[in-house]
Amino acid sequence: MKKYKSIFFDLDHTLWDFETNSRETLIELHGQYRLEDYGINMPEFLSTFKKINTGLWNLYDTGHIKQDVIRLQRFHRVFQEFNVDEYDLSVQFSTDYVGKSPKKKNLLPHAKEVLDYLNPNYPMHIITNGFSEIQSTKLSSSEILHYFQSIVTSELAGHKKPSKEIFEYALQQNNLQPHEVVMVGDNLITDMGGAKNALLDTIYFNPEKIQHTEQLTHEITSLADLKNLL
Repeated sequence: MKKYKSIFFDLDHTLWDFETNSRETLIELHGQYRLEDYGINMPEFLSTFKKINTGLWNLYDTGHIKQDVIRLQRFHRVFQEFNVDEYDLSVQFSTDYVGKSPKKKNLLPHAKEVLDYLNPNYPMHIITNGFSEIQSTKLSSSEILHYFQSIVTSELAGHKKPSKEIFEYALQQNNLQPHEVVMVGDNLITDMGGAKNALLDTIYFNPEKIQHTEQLTHEITSLADLKNLL
């Protein structure tokens, strides 16, 4: 495999274990807000959040909604699924969720060991559509901030994945050419599609072995596989 000068990483679902960190936070807040008293049981609450959160982020990634819709509407829509129409409650719940979740420390399996392995040989950068003010918190809380030379967010670049401009911004800021970089991420549209739009090589992280027809440079099912590629 050719030698790259640098590696771009997605953060959520690629290194930072969004599912585990989110679930821990939701369980804590479910108890704190006594949601059982509203008839909101835990298993259905978790599954409903996942459905609505995934849907809203897909709308954001494809340019159909703004970021503030996620923050202001996400839990309101979740609560409405249980016939609880308490908007003020949902906004406060959202504020607490956004405050607590990024402080969780869980990483995906092998993330730390792979970063340790790559760090001596590759300058690494984060490319994310996540909210600017909380991405650094996630990296700091999970103790991986020091591995990355820059954190490029959609707010900072003025464009979001899969737009090629966010990748071009990261390339320009770090004096890199497309052929010198490979993008590692879990999302076929935003990470892989965006990297291809910017003429970067791709490594698709696909732990669930989702079937697809995309033409990619490489595909892995475990982060540990990066040690065999890079």
